[in-house]
Amino acid sequence: MSVSVMGSLAACYRAPGTARDQLIFFSEEKELEFGLSAYREVLRHARVSENSETNDMVQRVGQRIANASNKPQYQWEFAVIDDDKTINAFALPGGKVAVFTGLLKVTKSEAGLATVIGHEVAHALQRHGVERMSRSIIDQIAQLGAIGAAAAGQAGGGAIQGVLGAYGVNVSLPFNRKQESEADYIGLRLMAQAGYDPREAVPFWERMSGCPKQMIGKLCFRSQHAIPEFLSTHPSDLTRINQIEGWLPDALQHYHGPDGGILPRRAPYQPLIGPMPKES
Repeated sequence: MSVSVMGSLAACYRAPGTARDQLIFFSEEKELEFGLSAYREVLRHARVSENSETNDMVQRVGQRIANASNKPQYQWEFAVIDDDKTINAFALPGGKVAVFTGLLKVTKSEAGLATVIGHEVAHALQRHGVERMSRSIIDQIAQLGAIGAAAAGQAGGGAIQGVLGAYGVNVSLPFNRKQESEADYIGLRLMAQAGYDPREAVPFWERMSGCPKQMIGKLCFRSQHAIPEFLSTHPSDLTRINQIEGWLPDALQHYHGPDGGILPRRAPYQPLIGPMPKES
């Protein structure tokens, strides 16, 4: 690895929401550059929705989650991609968020949408994408060409595709089980602080699973081919719902009802420093 590339890489971090150790080789400034380039690339090829009602809803929910995230250096943007067959959403570094219309058939309500956006924003806040890219440097030395060029400031097509893949865009969601649970954990609190009832996360994930919690794996089964992009990795449906139910008492402490946003007396999002509950 060249000196110029090494000079642009960072080091070890503590995940801001859970104090988990992270190995990240990219500065946040470089990560934001990646995110902006990748977002522009997606929208350049996507069919952006012109439905005013849908756009207003996504903007409204998104801005409330953005306010709760307490990340003013992010320039938040929210887009709706008109694709009814894609059940997915993503948030790239720098606050670039997109929701596919196919997902709205499952979210049903603003609280359901807040569950999704909170989860995706948490991925960005926790820097999960560049964490995965950094680990790939160690695990797959053969891929260093594109990543090294990106770190040196040459954000070519290969680098952009690497960022899109790392944040689950155009590929099966790549986050590992720990990152997924972390995004659920932080996202639950974000939606609560934004004024959305975190208890609504449970029925949303039940809808995503295709059946009530008590029937998952018993009377309701889903083939691997039927799993939406948004659910294409661990944790399992039942594990995810059980974990969320276990975190609800904490999240409810930050929920003050449907007041249209964060109340002035309540502090904005602050990291949940401390160990995450163990997975079941």
